[in-house]
Parts: sequence; C-alpha cells; structure tokens
Amino acid sequence: MTALMDYLPTGIQLVYLVSASLFIIGLKQLGSPATARNGNLLGSVAMFLAVVVTLLDQQVLNYELILVGIIIGSLIGAIAAKQVAMTAMPQMVGLFNGLGGAASALVAIGEFWRRLNQQQPIPIDANLSIILSVFIGGVTLTGSLIAFGKLQGLLTGAPIKFPLQQPINILLLIAFLGTTGYLLYDSINAPVFLVMTGISLLLGILFVIPIGGGDMPVVISLLNSLSGLAASAAGFVVMNNVLIISGALVGASGLILTQIMCKAMNRTLTNVLFGGFGTAEGTSSSGSSGGAVQQTVHSIDSEEGAMMLGYSKSVVVVPGYGMAVAQAQHVVRELADLLEKQGVEVKYAIHPVAGRMPGHMNVLLAEANVPYNQLYDMDDINPQFDQTDVALVIGANDVVNPAARSNQDSPIYGMPILEVDRAKHTIVIKRSLNTGFAGVDNELFYKDKTMMLFGSAKDMVNQLVSSVKEL
Repeated sequence: MTALMDYLPTGIQLVYLVSASLFIIGLKQLGSPATARNGNLLGSVAMFLAVVVTLLDQQVLNYELILVGIIIGSLIGAIAAKQVAMTAMPQMVGLFNGLGGAASALVAIGEFWRRLNQQQPIPIDANLSIILSVFIGGVTLTGSLIAFGKLQGLLTGAPIKFPLQQPINILLLIAFLGTTGYLLYDSINAPVFLVMTGISLLLGILFVIPIGGGDMPVVISLLNSLSGLAASAAGFVVMNNVLIISGALVGASGLILTQIMCKAMNRTLTNVLFGGFGTAEGTSSSGSSGGAVQQTVHSIDSEEGAMMLGYSKSVVVVPGYGMAVAQAQHVVRELADLLEKQGVEVKYAIHPVAGRMPGHMNVLLAEANVPYNQLYDMDDINPQFDQTDVALVIGANDVVNPAARSNQDSPIYGMPILEVDRAKHTIVIKRSLNTGFAGVDNELFYKDKTMMLFGSAKDMVNQLVSSVKEL
C-alpha cells in the first residue's frame, strides 16, 4: 500500500497530462461542424478524468457532500440540455459563461476565507491569483447575466447609456486597483476584500449594458474567454495543473474567436465594447444614407417564389437571426430536400456573425440535420454567387447589405458580407423593410434582381414548401 501511495502523485500528473492532451485535441475538432460532436465528447472525457483524479489528489473532507453536488448539477444540466430550445442556445451559452466565472471566483473566495479563519497571511503570488480570479470571475458572472437578459428580451437589446458612464467606469477601475494594492499590503483584510469583490461584480454590469444586442456574438466569445482566464487563475490558487491548462486553452481560443468575430464585422474590439454601435430594430428610411428618397421594392408571393426556386439549377440559402426567431430551421431543411429531389443543387451560406452567438446558424442547421458538406463559410461561398440562380435570404439583414461594399458613408462600410446581390436572382424573406441592429437601410431590398417575400420566416417557407410540391 505504501509503495502504491508513493506512485500515486506521479500517476495523477500523468492523467492530468492525458486530460490536457484530450482538451487540445477536442478543441481542434470543435473547429469543424463535421467533427464538433466528437470534439465535445473528448472534452467531456478529459474533464471527467480531471475531476476524478483531483478528488484522489486533494484532501477531501466530505465525499458525500461532493457526490450530492455532482448529482444535483448533473440533473440540472441534463434537464437544461433536454428542455432548452436550440433557438435559445445563445442565452444558455451566455449563462454557462457566467456560471464558469462564478465557480472560479468562489474557489478564490473560499481560499481567502480559509486563510482568514486561520489568520494566515497570503503570499503575494497566491494573493495575486486570488484577486485575479475574483475580479475576472466577478466581471464574467454579472456581464454574462446582462448578456443573458439582452438575448432573452428581459433587457433592451439597444445600448444602455447614462451620463458620466465612462468616468464612472474609470473611477471603479481605480478603486479596484486601490483595493488590490491594499490587499497586497494587508492580505487578510475582509472588508477591503468584500469591497473589491463588489466592484468586480458592478464592473461586469457596466461592461455589457452599453453593448448593442447585435454585438452579442463578440460579447459571448469574449465572456467565454474571460471564464477560461478566471478558471486558469483559480488553478493557480489551488495549484492544479490541469485547471491552469484547460482555463488557458479556453481563454486563448475565446480571444482568437473574438478577433475573428470583430474581423467579420470590420470593427475593432474597443469599438464593439465602447462604441455603443447599433440600435433596436427600427423602421426603414427608404434610403441607404437615411434620406427620404423613395425606392422601388419588388414584392412576390409564395407561388412566384416557388417557381423561381423549383426551376433553378442552383440555390444558396442564407440563414439569419429571423430564421432563428421563427424556429424555421426544420422547414428550411424540408424545402431544401424538395428542391434537391427536383434536381436543384442547394447550399447554405454562413456568415460568422449571423445570429446571436458564434456558430449560431451552424447549431440550428445541425439540429435540422442539414448535411455538413452543404454548409459554406463566407470566403468559400462568395465566389460562387455569380453562378447561383437564386439566393434565398431568410431573416438576414446587415450581413447581406451591399452598402458595406459600395457606400463609404455607411456605418457598416468595409464589413465583409455575403454577396447575395451577385446572384442572378435574390429572394428575401423578411417581415418588413425595417433596419437591422446596425440601424441602416439595406440596399439589397431595392435591387432590380431582389424579390421581397414579406412575412414570418417559418410561415413563408411553409408556403414555399406547399407551392413547390405543386410544381
């Protein structure tokens, strides 16, 4: 038994190494829709191994209490996974980010309280880890809750601003730095620690409320990165190697994804966080520059749309947030199947920031069992629009606006778009001519080759399905 105990620490570190390797491989596989499920499974196995060996490595006082927590958490997770609709996945991801930040902060708070009760001064390196974990975790928690509220409609999706907002943020940051400096001097001062924790929670709220709902893909990926950094800091608090590594992986990948999202919008991260860009959906001004110029809109009904689709050779479906809101992904797949039976080649064009979280459209289409090989990202599909007979835009707005390419006065000028206006014909399914979150009119709606099919995405696609069946 003694010999076995001598080898146990080495065996635990080896399992940690295996776990970290599985995290890396799983993260790599998450980069493709075709391998994402397997990547998620590898990540789950890695986390299971890490949890098991951590329980063997640490001096656990009450395994029964930990088991109760695991059972309760597993039940909540299983029920949430079954009950939450795929259209609500952005809210769920945002909430998970917040819970991850909260867990890391609680680990650090627990370590601080243990030292406080034992009246043990905290070394500077451990103290810095505790402070960083509480700060990043607190910001992630409340910031994610605000993001959840915006996505769920509990808060307005428009930027929320008030007088002296930025000066107040700066003062809070100075206060946080002040409390940090004091804690480095007096490491077990409970009142100062509580003030620092409160400042962290408040900064998370003020960090997210001025960001428009249309920027949620960027916000969610950034909060995901912060939750990883908080976990990595918590790993230093408890000196757990696999927590440090896995948190760093999440933090780095989240930052990379955030940069990809910003690039897809042709905006900097500082502009997203502090620019207050975008408005709630408003009415069209009938002019790309916001003037009162009246332009012609070509409207069709479902029968005309079905004829255009059914007698074409190639169709590219462009899903957007309107498809998600209407939960139309299944009927879109049904329409695509009908068209393919008639010999039409169907593809799907995915813009990086379509929807309300990174990969939102991929998730919805995967739920409808759309084949992965039919999904094309922006760079791959744009050169093919010239040879496309019909581009079917379902609920997308800013990501297909030609003003981003041609109008230097437009707020979205320079933003990479899906160039659906280059197709031979374009059908746009939308409730109205209202602007999207950017608050600018869409030039696509007034193009000669564009046909507007007004109505709910699900209702209109259902009508297209019925009409295609009659061809």
